[in-house]
Amino acid sequence: MEFDPARLEPRTIYSLMTGTVVPRPIGWISTLSAEGIANLAPYSYFNAVGTEPPTIMFSGGLRGGEIKDTVQNILDTGEFVFNMVTAELVEAMNATAADAPGNVSEFELTDLIAVPSVRVKPPRVAESPVHFECVLDHIHAVGPNRVVFGRVVHLHVADEALQGGHRVDTAKLKPVGRLNGPYYAYVRELFALERPTQKGREQGVISKE
Repeated sequence: MEFDPARLEPRTIYSLMTGTVVPRPIGWISTLSAEGIANLAPYSYFNAVGTEPPTIMFSGGLRGGEIKDTVQNILDTGEFVFNMVTAELVEAMNATAADAPGNVSEFELTDLIAVPSVRVKPPRVAESPVHFECVLDHIHAVGPNRVVFGRVVHLHVADEALQGGHRVDTAKLKPVGRLNGPYYAYVRELFALERPTQKGREQGVISKE
């Protein structure tokens, strides 16, 4: 079938996009409110932007016509933390997606352990193996959505997920990706493809360099 977005309801477009742009990494974002209440919520419109400077982004829509707590907290404080969602943490992550009041911390609702960050004030999820501490770069409005760009100022990666210093063993992290509806995906089977060089293309082979 062919679809013209201009003729579709937003919910229909959402269904088509979330069912085809898959799997999506999950931005499990922790923030602090202006009153000092810790907030934790997952965002599936999330990804890396670049490495110079190291930057990540996530997009949050409106709730009841108002900016969501996560984005409002970042507007107020200018800081947030990305926490990786792993196979062991999917249930806790799902629990933090509940529509809790702004004066209630998701850390308390889920019994997750909040630990201090190094460079920013929002806490990290102790149970997560990866954290990116971020300061706000800018927020860009796209329709009702607010796309938050954060500059990474400190990284945490669990020692057991590292090989020889800086190389990450992704399989050991057991990351989880977002699909559509209630569905998620485990990253369990990995395969490698060597990037071809121009010389390899001319010779009809893939370089192992």
